Amino acid sequence: MQLTVTTLSDQMFSLDVSDDLELENFKALCEFETEIPSSEIAILWNGRPLHDNKRTLKDYGIKNGDVLLLQQITGNQGQALGFGQQRQQQQGGPLSIDFGSIAIPGGSGAHPAVGRNQPPRSPQEAMEDPKSVRDILLASPHELSILKERNPELADALLSGSLERFTQVFRRQQKERHDKERERMKLLSANPFDPEVQKLIAEEIRLKNVESNMETAMEFAPESFGQVVMLYIDCYVNGHNVKAFVDSGAQMTIMSQSCAERCNIMRLVDTRWAGIAKGVGTQKIIGRVHLGQIKIGKDFLQSSFSILEDQPMDMLLGLDMLKRHQCSIDLKRNKLVIGTTGTETPFLSEGDLPEHARLNGASGTTPSRSETEKEDQQLAQALAKSAQEAAQFGAGPSGAVLGSSSTPSGASSSASPFPEAVISRLMASGFSREQVIEELRAQNGNPEAALGVLLAKSLKFP
Repeated sequence: MQLTVTTLSDQMFSLDVSDDLELENFKALCEFETEIPSSEIAILWNGRPLHDNKRTLKDYGIKNGDVLLLQQITGNQGQALGFGQQRQQQQGGPLSIDFGSIAIPGGSGAHPAVGRNQPPRSPQEAMEDPKSVRDILLASPHELSILKERNPELADALLSGSLERFTQVFRRQQKERHDKERERMKLLSANPFDPEVQKLIAEEIRLKNVESNMETAMEFAPESFGQVVMLYIDCYVNGHNVKAFVDSGAQMTIMSQSCAERCNIMRLVDTRWAGIAKGVGTQKIIGRVHLGQIKIGKDFLQSSFSILEDQPMDMLLGLDMLKRHQCSIDLKRNKLVIGTTGTETPFLSEGDLPEHARLNGASGTTPSRSETEKEDQQLAQALAKSAQEAAQFGAGPSGAVLGSSSTPSGASSSASPFPEAVISRLMASGFSREQVIEELRAQNGNPEAALGVLLAKSLKFP
């Protein structure tokens, strides 16, 4: 049966024990969890202290799911609770049981016996030791899950398997906490009407309100702390199966370079639409496929793709494609409805998602500060390189922001994919640079045809 043990210091843990377990052995299990000697442990059930160490839990009437209170007692407290005779038997009686060699179920090994001349460590001392804290967290899946939610950095160090790394992070956070507490006590001992002290008090009140709000949410809306599966659908591009992410918050449809190569559409990429995409991180835009077909169900839908160089997801269906085909995201039936055709396709379950999109995958991780700084440096380098390359052709840098429409680098009036010698020769006939470039583009770069059209347009009849 499973019993929950709580202490006056709000420490709580669960034990899986047999109902035939004697009280003295149950105290030994509690000693392993709390570092309190079993001779100083008092167990109370329903407000009643349990005196006889030889009686079993079943004899006391304890059942599965019950909550027991553990209290550390001194001599006077033991007399008050009726444990005086029991403690006298334990300390001076002929019977002396050493529980140190008993293997604790679910534990990492036997609890070392405490010598007579060596006082046991207090719970406070145990919580200051990184190895003890690490062993406790590894032995408790519940505490580990809370640590992942409230202290991801320490949880990552714990799961890395390196005691040295865990100790380093633990000591650093411990020092920061002590320094903050020392600064807090220093300010509070100063003039209470000092503006800095008032700010500190206001911040403490705010943090207490935040903590209270979180506790209320955990009690009445625990589902708000869970993660949801993102919306993916199965589709086909050029006959190749692709798991596409449906994102109504992105303005344009994007595809990764690896997916475009797999679908054999890299030959259609217009590199004039290259640039830099910055959203959550930075990405390099290779170019754009102006027209392609996506097969969803039995329908073939037209769409354009912006090709990103280093994109973890294969394809993202943006708002441009969703609005063009009047798509509806039906969360009640968990389906994507194509408004122009009436086709319905279900969203994929978690087991069918790509590895990076699952709840236990990389999508649930939070980028560290070093990763964010590295991405910012990469963005700055990419923009500087783009500006340098564009300056060689007399144009400013081209770029795009993820989720917004981009402008091709060749659309500028001062930049052109045509040779400067051809442009200068046509401009010598009295036409402006904009007119020459526009007509060369219309005539597919043929200078003779462009000159003929320009001359024809310049003719004025009476």
